[in-house]
Amino acid sequence: MKKFLILFSYIFHPIFISMYATLFYLYCKEDIFTTNEKYFVLFQILVITFIVPILFFMLLRSTGHVKSMMLPETSQRLIPLVLQCFLYILLVKRSIIILRYPELHFFFLGALFTTIAALVLSLFKIKASLHVAAISGFMVFAAGLNIHLQMHNPYWAAFLILITGIVASSRLEMEAHTPKELLIGLFIGIFPQLLFLYLWL
Repeated sequence: MKKFLILFSYIFHPIFISMYATLFYLYCKEDIFTTNEKYFVLFQILVITFIVPILFFMLLRSTGHVKSMMLPETSQRLIPLVLQCFLYILLVKRSIIILRYPELHFFFLGALFTTIAALVLSLFKIKASLHVAAISGFMVFAAGLNIHLQMHNPYWAAFLILITGIVASSRLEMEAHTPKELLIGLFIGIFPQLLFLYLWL
């Protein structure tokens, strides 16, 4: 059971959530975009939210600034979170623009505010669960998209609520966070998405 729970910390690592959210968005709006445009969007997200952070992490690890991808210490989070902020800004300003991808634009804008909140908390030595923040933000986005597109499919939201609980349990099982840190992560993940939900719902 422990190994099963730990697996979820890797499958739903924050670095993958942007890709999951984009895939879900393109799936829900499959008739709106051409196949080539879908691939182009996915390629941008892959490069900006996955490949660039991975390369940067490898650089930081080689210089001793970080020890693992889980970023266990608040001091190790500062540089990666600053980089993540700039990458999200690049996405919403240049790639996922509001006129073409309004819902996804606001998702990444919410993710940017979540990242800023996590960065500020880290400056004050307060550790929030980035795993829970990321998956809970995706959960709100999926629920909002379900309502917005009138899909009448409650299963996606229910599934992500379940996954959020499993990921939180996984972080506790790994002794990576306290319950308080999980709640902080939940708050900074959900609140920005709810805030921007009113702009596109």
